[in-house]
Amino acid sequence: MSDQGDERTTPGTRAGAGEGPATPERQAGRAPAQQTGRPAGGAGPAEDLDDDAPPITLTPNQAKRASSTARGMLIATGATIAVVLPVYFLNPTYTAETYRRDIDVETVARQAAGDAGYLPASPTLPEEWSSTYARWVTGRSDAVDFWEVGFLTADAGYIQLTQTDDANPTWTAQRVEDAQVSGTRTIGGLEWELLDAPNGDTVLTSEVDGATVILNGQASLTEFDAVGEAVVEDVRQNAVDEAERLSSSDTDGS
Repeated sequence: MSDQGDERTTPGTRAGAGEGPATPERQAGRAPAQQTGRPAGGAGPAEDLDDDAPPITLTPNQAKRASSTARGMLIATGATIAVVLPVYFLNPTYTAETYRRDIDVETVARQAAGDAGYLPASPTLPEEWSSTYARWVTGRSDAVDFWEVGFLTADAGYIQLTQTDDANPTWTAQRVEDAQVSGTRTIGGLEWELLDAPNGDTVLTSEVDGATVILNGQASLTEFDAVGEAVVEDVRQNAVDEAERLSSSDTDGS
């Protein structure tokens, strides 16, 4: 039988047009490795290293330079610490006590009495408390002058006292920052309106012998009670003292 028309090919013997002879790569279905200077299979540079290569060593000069750099870094770090530590230890630690002030509220109140037309409240509070400021506020566009004192409680709470004899609903609403009424509280024999402010402050307002008194801040209600009772007592005592002074003046004048 003739072999013509019945060509048979075996793996590695059939090649397409322009292809070379069969190779092991072609027999395995892989393209031959390109001449890229690295073995087939994409071996990286690490695989090109000779495992028997000698370890890298530094010359004496290189080792000296490396050692000098390390020493320089240590010296610079030590110098920085030496400068920072004295400054740190010489500066006081800021705590709640740092901001405590002991203003003589009674003296400031007497100084403000001439402008106020009455003796502002200077309540007597526990020794552990302190006053942070005391001032007579005047010359505002709303034409309402008022007495203002800040108190720091023993438990680091804060209560602000405001007193005026010239309040109006608009001024009061602005002063309490539109706080909403949440109830009432009896302090010093008077009924106080209890409000909750949007900023989280507790607010108490009342009329004490013709004066509008506002207490606001962040402290316990017990501490608010202490301030309120002291303010009521002081305002009433001041009214008695003022009445006696006027009576004495009339008697001397006659």
